Amino acid sequence: NSLLYLRGIDAAIINSDALEEYKSQVPDIQRRITYVLNLFPSELHIFVRPEIKSLSDLAGKKVNFNSQGTAAAYSGPLIFSRLGIDIDKTFIPHQVALDQMRKGEMAAVVFITSKPVDAFVKGRFEAGFKFLPVPYDSKFEDYYLPSALDAADYPNLIKQGDHVATIAVPTALVAFNWAANTNRFERVARFVDHLFSRIDKLQGPGFDPKWKSINLGATVPGLARFPAAQAWLDRQSSTAR
Repeated sequence: NSLLYLRGIDAAIINSDALEEYKSQVPDIQRRITYVLNLFPSELHIFVRPEIKSLSDLAGKKVNFNSQGTAAAYSGPLIFSRLGIDIDKTFIPHQVALDQMRKGEMAAVVFITSKPVDAFVKGRFEAGFKFLPVPYDSKFEDYYLPSALDAADYPNLIKQGDHVATIAVPTALVAFNWAANTNRFERVARFVDHLFSRIDKLQGPGFDPKWKSINLGATVPGLARFPAAQAWLDRQSSTAR
């Protein structure tokens, strides 16, 4: 909202599937917004009770998406809609929902956040509690990326050598698609040059370790790259040759 409608806002951080909400209001939104940087993926975790064996088993069951305003509360129902599975959605704090799961009062919880998640690393669950696989296919190509959970992420829940296919929601730094050579375009272009030229400092000691995993060349499904960001990458590529 702020990026589209507030004066003075040139950039924002969004989850890529947030664009879905604005398609009806702003049909050309994918031309009005560009991405600067794919910051990090937020992996989909569908954690279920022992009696749940597949996604279809969740039909009609209680599934929690965390409190309103969280990534899971927004993206989770969108993803289940694309899967074609009608569930009984709840929006309560995940720790409360996990306690309900242990008592058999909740079938599943859905987390959408960067792995590993402390609740699963440190939590203790009875045998049979598990993550369900969500294969990446054409239903998810517009906004999502393929991903996986494995034993390195959750050694108490996934056997060594196994992995659970899932999808990830890219969290991206986006910018309004200002016309080239305008003041607003040049302002964002200077910001891009400043950020990209100093990304190595953010990947050093004293900053969040997730900066180390950022790839300046990574794309964001459904969006074009801000022209000045693409130009910066092209210059670096030419210099490296």
